[in-house]
Amino acid sequence: MSGGLLRRFFGRKEKFADEEPREYRIRLIAGLGNPSSEYAGNRHNVGFWTINRLAKRHGIELSVSGQAALGKGRIGGHEVALAKPRTFVNKSGDVIWNLIKRLGLDDARELLVVYDELDLPVGKVRLRARGGSGGYKGLKSIIDATGTDEFARLRIGIGRPVVNGEPSWDPEHVANYVLSDPPPDERALLDAAVERAMEAIECAVTDGIAVAMGRYNT
Repeated sequence: MSGGLLRRFFGRKEKFADEEPREYRIRLIAGLGNPSSEYAGNRHNVGFWTINRLAKRHGIELSVSGQAALGKGRIGGHEVALAKPRTFVNKSGDVIWNLIKRLGLDDARELLVVYDELDLPVGKVRLRARGGSGGYKGLKSIIDATGTDEFARLRIGIGRPVVNGEPSWDPEHVANYVLSDPPPDERALLDAAVERAMEAIECAVTDGIAVAMGRYNT
């Protein structure tokens, strides 16, 4: 689905050729993870950790609202919504799409998704304005549900599982790894990464994605 078709779904009119280009501001920040306490400390839930701490830092109360934990407040004077889908990661798409419509976002480019990344070293943070799913099923479900990959995403590196001294792509090894809690040394790196992720999100909200990428993708 093109950006124009997405806008038609919202009842917006197509832009005319002579309209000034618009810069979209982040209005919805969604962290991915699995619901229930048994998954709370898993590597796969680092997106949830980020939303929880961001909410606490900015005095935003998260409460159950439909299929998401949702809170509204301000970051740097800008109104934002923070969300955690209450479905499993791989089924996040429909929840995010419903939130986009419910919150009256003008375009999916007002969305930022936070999630864990196997192909980044533990504790690294990377922000992108758009892109494919990279094989991440939760992100693919959002792309499929919204019909676009034109939305920002912030990846927090969790590294790959190591088997016999080598990184593993084996689905069973990967599943066991992402659905387990990191040891204390890795947890400390991830906690530091969440702090940096929050700073990057705050910058993206107040100054835009391009500025945040330049400042935090180092």
